[in-house]
Amino acid sequence: MRHFLKETDFKAEELPTLFSLAHDLKTDRGRSQRPLEYESWGLLFFKKSTRTRVSFQVGVYELGGNPVLLTAEDMQLTRGESVADTARVLSRYLHGLVVRCYGHDVIEEFSNYAHIPVVNALTDYLHPCQIYSDLLTLAERWSPGNPNPQSLKGRKLVFLGDTACNMANSWILGGALTGMEIVLAGPTEFRPGTRIDEELKLAGLSNNYVFTDDPYAAVRGADVVYTDVWVSMGMEAEKSARLEKMRPYSVTAELMAQARPDACFMHCLPAHAGEEVTQAVLDSKASIIFDEAENRLHMQKAILAMLKKFQA
Repeated sequence: MRHFLKETDFKAEELPTLFSLAHDLKTDRGRSQRPLEYESWGLLFFKKSTRTRVSFQVGVYELGGNPVLLTAEDMQLTRGESVADTARVLSRYLHGLVVRCYGHDVIEEFSNYAHIPVVNALTDYLHPCQIYSDLLTLAERWSPGNPNPQSLKGRKLVFLGDTACNMANSWILGGALTGMEIVLAGPTEFRPGTRIDEELKLAGLSNNYVFTDDPYAAVRGADVVYTDVWVSMGMEAEKSARLEKMRPYSVTAELMAQARPDACFMHCLPAHAGEEVTQAVLDSKASIIFDEAENRLHMQKAILAMLKKFQA
């Protein structure tokens, strides 16, 4: 059984096929390619969502399938039924399961007990669907008409703010897969942990990232400047302290000016204007935030279609 829980669940040599399929599905929009026809896929949410929920729901439908929307609050999970039993039961009804949850151990448990493909729609540790969509967006920019992951090799991406968060971890893995140079800039106490280094070793990938606490030095010569919210769901009690420590890493027009003249700005959204990024940067010509948001739909469709192919 093939699952997609982390970026390295696809091999580097599989990425050209995946990117090409995403490009084709973006053009097709469900008119001819319907690999999930007569299938039902569960979309299980422990966390609230806009982009993830809508893109997966529309994506399963456009691939010919029936999206079954589930929330943890409406299931017996909240009354003590185990993840293992839930996975076993859902495997009897569904053809695949997409899960957006908190702990990465939860989605790993789903994959251990499910007899259907399980897709990580976000955990506190990784956000692989977002990273793959972002990689597609950059490949479209640097190899238009034929989004090739080879066009990403050697490009410099700078991630600012909480560099121990799921998005930073995912960029470390995604960058290593594609040969990108990843620079992380944030307060020293928020630098990446050793777990992600072990993940790289496990996948046989080289350590491709560096950390600095100097945002201006980090951004100098960058092809991509990336940030995420400083206070994720579940961290509300830490908000004041986090905002104070992260303030020097806010993406402003002055900071963007240190990057290459043709550099782009990316954010996985939702954005908190005035905190991790200014409204001026969000609205600037460098911003491609809505291109990457759109590509969640197309890349996720490609991921589901590839997982279906592996089952055949």
